[in-house]
Amino acid sequence: MRNLLRLCPLLLALALLFGAEPAFAGKRVALVLANSAYQHAPSLTNPVNDGSVMAKTLKDAGFDAVDYRHDLSALDTRRALRDFADATRDADIAVVYYAGHGIEVEGSNYLIPVDAKLERDTDVYDEALSLDRVLVAVEPAKLLRLVILDACRDNPFGKTMKRTVASRGIGRGLAQVEPTSPNTLIAYSAKAGFTAQDGDGANSPFTVALSKHLTTPGLDVRRAFGFVRDDVLKSTGNKQEPFVYGSLGGDDVPLVPVKVAAAASPVANPQADIRRDYELALQVGNRAAWDAFLAQHPDGFYSSLAKLQLEKIGAEQAHVAAIEKAKQAEAERDRLAALGAQKDAQAKAAADAKAAEQAQLAAQKAKEQAQQQAAAAEQQRVNLAATAPDAAPASTASPAGTNVASLTPATAPADLSRSVQTELGRVGCFSGQADGNWNTSSQRSLSQFNRYAGTKLDVKVASTDALDAVKSKPSRVCPLVCEHGFKADGDKCSKIVCRDGYAVNDDNECEKQRAAKPATAKPTTAKRDDGDERPARQGRQSGGAAAGAAGGYGAAAAAGAGRASGGGGRIFCNDLLCRPVRPGCHLVYRGGGGPHVDANAEVCN
Repeated sequence: MRNLLRLCPLLLALALLFGAEPAFAGKRVALVLANSAYQHAPSLTNPVNDGSVMAKTLKDAGFDAVDYRHDLSALDTRRALRDFADATRDADIAVVYYAGHGIEVEGSNYLIPVDAKLERDTDVYDEALSLDRVLVAVEPAKLLRLVILDACRDNPFGKTMKRTVASRGIGRGLAQVEPTSPNTLIAYSAKAGFTAQDGDGANSPFTVALSKHLTTPGLDVRRAFGFVRDDVLKSTGNKQEPFVYGSLGGDDVPLVPVKVAAAASPVANPQADIRRDYELALQVGNRAAWDAFLAQHPDGFYSSLAKLQLEKIGAEQAHVAAIEKAKQAEAERDRLAALGAQKDAQAKAAADAKAAEQAQLAAQKAKEQAQQQAAAAEQQRVNLAATAPDAAPASTASPAGTNVASLTPATAPADLSRSVQTELGRVGCFSGQADGNWNTSSQRSLSQFNRYAGTKLDVKVASTDALDAVKSKPSRVCPLVCEHGFKADGDKCSKIVCRDGYAVNDDNECEKQRAAKPATAKPTTAKRDDGDERPARQGRQSGGAAAGAAGGYGAAAAAGAGRASGGGGRIFCNDLLCRPVRPGCHLVYRGGGGPHVDANAEVCN
């Protein structure tokens, strides 16, 4: 029965080869447009080079028709799209690639021909080509409609373009789109709202990655764009992230199918059987499935991959156990502290909690390393399967360690930290430099993200879970906080400017300033009163004899009693303090004086 099941894929391949060959020979057409020589804006260097590379890539991939046009006017572009729409009527796959300037106005995207002036914002409707017009051209294709835009550059017309309506929005880069037709994908060289780089070479980073991955035989177009994204992020230092909008069904849709060669005498391939068993264990994904696979296939390439998957599962389980142990240790420490236990017991509990926390961090790092190694191994396997699905890897007979060493190295921790920092900055939670150093500032930023996004990510390390969580947020998460004297203005802080006579108060609002009171000259007696009172204060502060203190109080009281009422410039002292006599009051000498006995009194009318 097992041998019969293993023959099914071979029989299916033969049926496809002899009975369903047209499915592999579907018609594929492409239109490549590239604009560099703009007449009313600075010329671009790369688009024509990019268009030439993409046209050659698609021709080499066996496309039935590839129409390459460059530096077209608006009229010529419309004619090229009209002719291409005729070619797509009997096609299974239709591809349009455009390199040049693009612009977003009021949420709609437009391709800019070389003769466009765009003196006003409304000129885009007459002088540019809307993205909807391009989608109409690929609409007749049956299996896949693909539009690729390497047009997310800075808008050269933005500074000179006049606004006919002040509220009309002109965006940065291109706007997000959601195709309404099924089996349609729209690929941007940079995420909506962001701009792309031309790079330092003859071609843009986006086109270089496209020419490398897009036409890989048998590779699903969605996975191809995933590899393109990874390459562009790496080559631009995580500054540019390509994005794909739209969706396809569950079946793989490669631009270039794998050619099935007819075999003179069909021979069962043991390596293909092992691969199918591996893929079945991968679908189940638990420890029991991998143990069963290794019991059946203890050696070879796929056994090495299975051991990596087992290590990943073990690391994930160890991480979960470490988290639980750390929680228990922290709870025990807090419980002892609340009960007021002996210092030795509290110190031991605190040490246990600290050790558990360190173990949790180590388990987190081990888990991420195992996940990265397993992911790299799986990507290597998929690449091998795409190029030769039933071919045995060259290193099948090598030991497990040798196979692992030959795989693509995992992402370095610094690169992961830098990616998390970059994404935190995008959502407004990190304002520092994305240098890959996961320090206190980075941890505080991730903690802010947890607070406002409602997540519970571990802030002590930069993890893939954190990267995925932050990337899932399309816009700002953390609120913009400005210093005193500044206010939030979009994604920036602008200085608060108050009109004349007003100033910024503690509440960051403009408040009318009060006129300063004119300074009045103190009576000439104020200085003498201060001198008269000083011996009395010094006597009380030094704890002198009662007679000395009484003399001090008497002098002050006599000086105050002989003056007119009003209190200006006079000083009243007791055991606690000395202060000016209140307006409308005067001092009356009562005699005596000393500790706890006031020599004078303040009498108010």
